[in-house]
This record gives sequence, structure tokens and C-alpha cells, in this order.
Amino acid sequence: MLLDSIADKLPAAEDQSARNRLVIGLLVVSAFVVILNETIMGVALPHLMADLKISATMAQWLTTAFMLTMAVVIPVTGYLLQRLNTRPVFMLAMSLFSGGTLISALSPGFSMLVFGRIVQASGTAIMMPLLMTTIMHLVPPQSRGKTMGNISIVISVAPAIGPTISGLILSAFHWRWLFLLVLPIALAALALGAWKISNVTEPREAPIDVLSIPLSAVGFGSFVYGLSGLGEAAVHAPVVSPWIPLALGLAVIAVFIARQLQLQKQDRALLDMRTLTIKAFAIPAVMMAILMMSMFGVFILLPIYLQNVLGLSTLQTGLLLLPGGLIMGLCAPTVGGLFDRHGPMPLVVPGAILFSLLMWSLTFIQQGTSFWLLLIAHVILSIGLALMFTPLFTASLGALPPNLYSHGSAMIGTTQQVAGAAGTALFVAVMTMTSSSVAITDNVTIAAATTAGIRAAFFCGAIISIAAVVTAFFIKKPTAAGPTERALG
Repeated sequence: MLLDSIADKLPAAEDQSARNRLVIGLLVVSAFVVILNETIMGVALPHLMADLKISATMAQWLTTAFMLTMAVVIPVTGYLLQRLNTRPVFMLAMSLFSGGTLISALSPGFSMLVFGRIVQASGTAIMMPLLMTTIMHLVPPQSRGKTMGNISIVISVAPAIGPTISGLILSAFHWRWLFLLVLPIALAALALGAWKISNVTEPREAPIDVLSIPLSAVGFGSFVYGLSGLGEAAVHAPVVSPWIPLALGLAVIAVFIARQLQLQKQDRALLDMRTLTIKAFAIPAVMMAILMMSMFGVFILLPIYLQNVLGLSTLQTGLLLLPGGLIMGLCAPTVGGLFDRHGPMPLVVPGAILFSLLMWSLTFIQQGTSFWLLLIAHVILSIGLALMFTPLFTASLGALPPNLYSHGSAMIGTTQQVAGAAGTALFVAVMTMTSSSVAITDNVTIAAATTAGIRAAFFCGAIISIAAVVTAFFIKKPTAAGPTERALG
């Protein structure tokens, strides 16, 4: 029933067959499952910190490791989407995700849990570019905004109900049930895809540069590990200064980029940088990265504040975050339709301003801030995000010629995940350093110190959000791909 409902909502353009609608529907259902799993961990982090006896800096690696893995795997997905058919790529994605879910459910401790999340992320990293690339190939340009909007209903509902489901489970069961309940859903999606999904794209020869994979892993991993270590260094003397992995990460990322620029001349790049030479793609991609830095930081810190400062339960925290996500899903089809008619700027500019204003409002939270005010703030924040994400996705990928769709999806996915991981690590580091400093110098309670730390982290996010407002005024509606292809030679 769910699959038929999704398929019915997709625009029935003349050149879009029932088979293509079914494939997109299957991919959307599977994307729902993997996104639900990604957001289900946010509310659980304070619970896991207490149960596993780990610090916030360690706990955030359950999210950061997930996003970093996606950043490393997503460029490889660009190669897979060119070389393989739709069906084997789908089967690989859901098999990895299901296997990672099983490992997480059976993990005896923190290290194995992180490993399970990494395996899960490998599957998620393949699924999202597969969905976006397939849409760009199968849906005509005049209907993409509406299609992206309808798909955003499903993709928005998953993160909306994720925290609530997490709160319900943790209020009655052990944290392992977060994975045990997702596992049969993932296996059902895998079985349904094995039965129904068909190949809708034409594979072609595509070389892969093996050296680029460890370069991206070491570069991005070291960079975010260094950011994370800044917070830990404020509390404990580290064995290795966090500035060392930070510098190493930046150096290796520079080597990675230089190698891609060289390889793309022979069409052998793991991550084709030619996509960034197209302004209509590059500007929305940069804006999405900015949003991810702020958004993931908020999503990781807000549950910590609600539970550790205001004393809300996991269930209450999940319920508080539910309305915002649901409203984001309800706004998606309207936003998609408006994009098709008016383009991105009338949506993205007010969305960015709304987002920035709410980020600044979060810098004024106090130890006794009403959770009703936070509920309203989260709803308004979600509306701002809804006004931006569908237009940004559609405008960026729509600006590319078909031969760069897979590379464009990979580029957006990689930059988003690295930005999200860096934002998470940065926000937690700022919170940890500030909380530790306030607790020592002002001799206040743990709740007061935590509030000061979270307020400082939100201030960082508010500053970052200003860049999103400025960038929003440069977002343009994509033109036909023909001239772009000629410009690329």
C-alpha cells in the first residue's frame, strides 16, 4: 500500500513508464528506512552516554563516524552508478545496511557499535545518490520540482518520527531494540527490491582510481577527528595534540583534490571537480553544506539540552521534535510545485533568513527556558529548512548535463556529510570546552555549565547561518543542459 501510494504521487509524464515509477517508489521506501535509522540515534545519545559510560565527545562518534563513512563511500558510488545497473547497486546498498543493523544490535560495547554504524553508513551512502541519480535520469525537467517535493514527504517524515520512535523504544526497552526493530523493515525492503526492482539505467565503462579512496578516508577522517579532539583536550590532556590530525587532514584533502583535478582530464576522477565549475550547481551545493554544518550541530545538541538540562525523558524529547519534522514533510509538495513555477530564489531567500533568525534565537537559551518556546522554535526552523532543501537539490542537479548526474550526486552527498560531521564535531567541541571552562572558573552546577556550553555552540551555528543568507541571493533556476554540455567540451 505504501509503495503504491508513493508511485501514485509521482508525476505521470508521458515519457515516464509504470516501471520507472515503481523503481523510484522502491528507492524512496528504502531511503525512508535508512534515513529513519540515521535520525533515530539523536535522542538516544544521552541514554547511551549513561549506559556505556562514555563522554559526549565519544558518543558523538556514533553520528560522526556514520557521516564520515558516507563521505568516503559516496564518491565510490559515483563510479558504481556508472559501471553497474540499478538492481545490483540497490541490492548492495540494502545488504550492507541490513548487515550493519545486525552488527549494531548484537554489539557488546561502544567499539563494535561504532563499527556497526560504519557498515550501516556504507549502505546508506549508496542508497541516497542512487535515488537522486535515478530521478534525474527518469523524470523530465519540468516535473522535477514536484517529484522532489513528493519524495521529500517521505524523506522528511523519517527524521520526524525517528526521534519519537527512539523515545518510545528507550522508555520501555534496551537501546539494542533501536536496531532490532529496524532490522526486519530493512530485510523486507531488501526482499521487495530483489523481487520487484528492475534496471532503468545503461551502465558504461568507468575506471576507478584506487589511491583516491584512502586519500579521502585519511583526509576527511583526520580533519573531523582533529575537530572532535579539541573538545576532549579541554577536559583531558590528549596523547596527541588535536592540531596534528587537523593539519594532516587538510594536507591530505589538498592532495586528494589535486589528484582529482589531474584524473578528471582522463575521465578517471573518483570525485569529478568539473561539477564545481558550473556556478548553478556549485552555489546550491555550497549552501547545502553550510546548512548541514548548522543543522546537524543543532540536532545533536538539542536532545542533550532537553534531557540533561531541562530533565525531559527520551519520549518527551522525541515528541517535542515530532511536529517540526512532520510540518517539513507537509510543506514539501507545495515547495516543489512553487519551484517548478517560480524557481528557487523566492523560496530559498526567505527560508535562509528564517533559518538564521532561529539559529540566533537559540543563542539566548537559559537553564530554565520553556520547552514550549523550543517547540515553536523547532517548528519554525523546520519550515525554513523545508523552503530550502527541495529547491537546492533540484536546482543544483538540474544544472548538470546527464553525463555528470552521478558525479553531481556524489559531490553533494560528500560535501554534505563532511560538513555535517565537521559541524557535529565542532559544536560538541565548543560545548565541551565552554562547559569545562565555566564549571571551573564560575563554580556553577553541571546543568548551568552545560547550558553555557550549548549556548556557545549555537552561537557558532548562528554565525555560520549568515553565510547561508548571503549565498541564497545567488541561487538561480537551472537552464537547459545543452549549453552546459557544450561549455564542458
